[in-house]
Amino acid sequence: MATVAQTPTATAAVAEKTTQQKKAKKAISPGISLLSGGVAGAVEATATYPFEFAKTRAQLHRATGGSRNPFAVIAQVARQDGVGAIYTGCSTLIIGTAFKAGVRFLSFDSIRNLLADQNGKLSPARGILAGMAAGCVESVVAVTPTERIKTALIDDARSPGAKRYNGGMHALRTIIAERGIKEVYRGLASTTMKQAATSAVRMGSYNILKEVVADKRKGKTTSATTDQIITFATGAAAGTVTVYATQPFDTIKTRAQGAQGQSTMEAVSSVWRDSGVKGFWSGSTMRLGRLVLSGGIVFSVYENVAALLTGNKQ
Repeated sequence: MATVAQTPTATAAVAEKTTQQKKAKKAISPGISLLSGGVAGAVEATATYPFEFAKTRAQLHRATGGSRNPFAVIAQVARQDGVGAIYTGCSTLIIGTAFKAGVRFLSFDSIRNLLADQNGKLSPARGILAGMAAGCVESVVAVTPTERIKTALIDDARSPGAKRYNGGMHALRTIIAERGIKEVYRGLASTTMKQAATSAVRMGSYNILKEVVADKRKGKTTSATTDQIITFATGAAAGTVTVYATQPFDTIKTRAQGAQGQSTMEAVSSVWRDSGVKGFWSGSTMRLGRLVLSGGIVFSVYENVAALLTGNKQ
């Protein structure tokens, strides 16, 4: 039986259709990005909060000579004030993290879809740019207000006899009543710098590592368990890079958002005065513990929830 050879035009049309189908499969709708990111953020915040608590304590009170060992800080607080004290401000962070992670992935995926090539891939530079833009959006929309409340709660809790805040909503109402709505955005500049840098490094490095791993695994069949381990390890590696590249921004942001509040320049000056250059990396060990777990958890949960909702196999 004779076969009809395809013309170059027909071949090109088939190739273009295949490319578009692959790209369509990779593209994630805004609603799925928001929901998947929100779920991932909530799970990540709940699992890693003790590290965030210890890191914030160390950054706020480094001048008093407190321990830099996260487990020592957690154990000391648990002995003195009970296990529940380790989760001071946790509900605020969980809500805030779910919201900001949803905004982050929504922003990143939307920008990624615009910047990706015809195969749905991002160059390293475009991945970093997409991450930076996503970080700026999440800082203004979600991160600064929730971080301000969380940090004020942790700072306030260090003196149980003189506590002013009875929870996140009470802290929010009190701060607004005493200093106005602009006080909720205390540290906006430092937080935006931190989020832009963190998201650029975190999302950018994860995107780069993911593409590298995908190229090496091309044509190979692996089990679902192996896929999960690889996704977790890639996210954890991205978290490690993020900590040391962006820690100074995090330290300045924390000082600026303490219970008393400081301007960005006052925060920089106080860190320098208390501890010198090394003070800008205060809490990095504690943040490392959180972001290694955080990176593995948040990207694993996000990829799985997105795959479940879209029906795309990872």
